[in-house]
Amino acid sequence: MNLIEIRDLTIGYDGKPVVSGLNFDISEGDYLCILGENGSGKSSLVKAILGLKSAYSGHIHFAQGFSRREIGYMPQKTEVQRDFPAGVFEVVLSGCQGAMGLKPFYGRAEKRRAASAMERLGITEIKNECYRNLSGGQQQRVLLARALCSADRMILLDEPTTALDPPSTAEFYRIIESLNSDDGVTVVMVSHDTAGALENSNRVLHLGGMESMFFGETADYVKTKLGKKFLGGDE
Repeated sequence: MNLIEIRDLTIGYDGKPVVSGLNFDISEGDYLCILGENGSGKSSLVKAILGLKSAYSGHIHFAQGFSRREIGYMPQKTEVQRDFPAGVFEVVLSGCQGAMGLKPFYGRAEKRRAASAMERLGITEIKNECYRNLSGGQQQRVLLARALCSADRMILLDEPTTALDPPSTAEFYRIIESLNSDDGVTVVMVSHDTAGALENSNRVLHLGGMESMFFGETADYVKTKLGKKFLGGDE
């Protein structure tokens, strides 16, 4: 089942189209990696899917019974986020805000959801710690738990392993793979860590202009001239 269908989409920034005529689908249970050089339109695409910016033309169709509210978003981590002076449980719980409507306070349902997300990611024991005192890997797990509090049917991750050391990166990928394979969470990941991101993905969207675009199975992508070049192999 396709949760999202992108048809003839043109996106860009500063009034300049970057990608034109983009067509691809995101199916339930996918682990889709979005790749491309800087300036190829990855961030613009993410914002268009989330409704944070308008596409220049084309359509983004959501399946019946599925909406943007069911996408948990984990944006690129900024310096401000790294030094955020809040408790871990407070950060995770804030992911429930979008689904609360006009409720002024967190209730038992939201607190149970936050506790469940923390348990899934193995961070219950640090719930009372200050977020800014955590390691980079711990911070990313907290932000992922926050995204799962927002919505756990699909998660969209924008450069989630940036600035993580190799052990933390490997652990983060393990967690994402488990959420996808064991819990059925649809994963869409934007990444510059091509080799690591592709290890568990089943599909790839490569943005880079009409002459260097690809959408299809990961196994097919790594055999293409484009895939080999981007992975640092022979052309």
